[in-house]
Amino acid sequence: MSNIHPNAIVEPGAKIGNNVTVEAYAVIKGTVTLCDDVVIKSFAYIDGNTTIGEGTIVWPSASIGTKTQDLKFHGEKTYVIIGKNCEIREFATINSSCQENSVVRIGDNCLIMAYCHVAHNCEIGNRVIMANNAMLAGHVVVEDYAIIGGMTPVHQFSRIGKYAMVGGFSRITHDIPPFTIGAGSPYKVGGLNLIGLKRNGFSLEVRRSLAKAFKLTYRSGMSLSNALETIEQEIELNPHVQHWIEFCRSSKRGLIGFYGAAQTVEEDDELSNLEELLEEKN
Repeated sequence: MSNIHPNAIVEPGAKIGNNVTVEAYAVIKGTVTLCDDVVIKSFAYIDGNTTIGEGTIVWPSASIGTKTQDLKFHGEKTYVIIGKNCEIREFATINSSCQENSVVRIGDNCLIMAYCHVAHNCEIGNRVIMANNAMLAGHVVVEDYAIIGGMTPVHQFSRIGKYAMVGGFSRITHDIPPFTIGAGSPYKVGGLNLIGLKRNGFSLEVRRSLAKAFKLTYRSGMSLSNALETIEQEIELNPHVQHWIEFCRSSKRGLIGFYGAAQTVEEDDELSNLEELLEEKN
């Protein structure tokens, strides 16, 4: 029930679901699983213990599941798991992981554009967009609905929070809090991703609470621990504010652009219109 071109190479052992299309000159190694309705375009190369979820399309010359570039790799059994309805565009590379039984995981409905790179031990959530030539080093975590602009490298062990929007040509060296927007090298946090939050149905009340959490964290001059304690005391907690607190509190690399008491008045002034923007009607 699948459409396998005679010039495609599908090794014995590969598990092929229903209604799968494998075009000419694609290579599917014997340890790969292609779930129902997957499309593999010409010249794509799928290797390793890789599972590609239902409805995902892999475009020409993408490479998935190949050996990690981490020099600590010594032949351990590792995995790549890609969710449903993703698009992996031309020349994207998604390496396998490093360390026994570790996984590179990509969620559902993600768009990984041309020439992107996802390295070992990365975890990407649902509905993530990586624009052309965005690059994730090892152990990077990208939460749901985050957007990473083109030509942006992300340092190993960094995290990008949910609904964050990272501008193109940025350089990410630390954790980017959820719900924020920013860009640059060095990276500058501009404020909340207001348009993204509105488009995804965040109520005005929730946006206001996140704005207060952001300002207490980034604009108050308090230490991070004091700012988070103040948020817990002064803002009515909802799941999104709680996620902000947990994300910031669990940061190991530190929050990008956070300087605490050393922050300048000019940086405060940049978001002087934040509350006015939040007053706009849905």
